[in-house]
Amino acid sequence: MCFSCWYVFLVLAHERRRIVHFAVTAHPTAEWTAQQLREAFPWDSAPQYLLRDRDRIFGQDFVDQVKAMGIKQVLSAPRSPWQRAYVERLIGSLRRECLDHIIVFGERSLRRALASYVSYYHSWRTHLSLGKDAPQFRRTQACTEGKVVEIREVGGLHHHYERQAA
Repeated sequence: MCFSCWYVFLVLAHERRRIVHFAVTAHPTAEWTAQQLREAFPWDSAPQYLLRDRDRIFGQDFVDQVKAMGIKQVLSAPRSPWQRAYVERLIGSLRRECLDHIIVFGERSLRRALASYVSYYHSWRTHLSLGKDAPQFRRTQACTEGKVVEIREVGGLHHHYERQAA
């Protein structure tokens, strides 16, 4: 598909700004979004609340799936992105730090780029609200552990630094 529009579905856990699930499609439907919710929360792992916007993609199939999973929906007010600040910030970071710098050749290309960014985001991207830590806890490395080396992430768009023993 040349010059097509791709849609990304994200599920973000608030407590540690962790991306629980993401999916890509060219043609999102209410059935597709309901399936993504089932994939994000298999078995009995559903959260108590789901904060979402009023996009038409969240149709009756999605609403029925949310109710069946025992999740309480909280809808943000129309045209109020500040009510979904964490996920809006994630979307902006994803665009600025990854998607604005690559050429996407298709669904697989986009999925691969997103998977690489999500791995970087969880392990190395710091957040002030998490005390300058990443969503996954990282151990502190002592000066005696070796010299500092640079490790490329997200195809070289980002880097992290670690100590490696000689």
